[in-house]
Amino acid sequence: TGFGVVWLREGSEVSGSSHNTPDVGKYGTHARITDFDQLPNGLLGITIRGEERFDIAEVWRDSSGLIRAKVSMEAPLAPASMTDDWRSLEIVLRGLESHPHIQRMNLTIDYNNAWEVAFTLIQLLPFDEAIKYELLGLSTLDELIVELDILLNQISGEDG
Repeated sequence: TGFGVVWLREGSEVSGSSHNTPDVGKYGTHARITDFDQLPNGLLGITIRGEERFDIAEVWRDSSGLIRAKVSMEAPLAPASMTDDWRSLEIVLRGLESHPHIQRMNLTIDYNNAWEVAFTLIQLLPFDEAIKYELLGLSTLDELIVELDILLNQISGEDG
């Protein structure tokens, strides 16, 4: 089992006294909890791993305040081999792995799978959530790699 993770465009995941349905994205990710621990503030911290994407057909908030949706699961993405054109993304990701915060995440990355390299970079890099959402919705690896490369050039100051 698992649960859905979606982009919350507007509204609140916490209902308070309101039962309004928040404005969420058109797609999301099925996720599973991989680890959990108690945070210094006493709250429960969880680590999740996104798996398959899904499209959202309908969203509502039930009487308990839980946000629910009718979704259709997309087929899992087949692993795609890294090409020489995409090696720069691998180099960036390997460089990030030396950062202490990233090391604490205990990521297991298949560097031979271009989808996994790209999605992990999207997760880790400081892009606006709206940009991450759009990147995760791209349907071809070529589109994703081109857009990710443009963004990496922009944040590194190499975009001319």
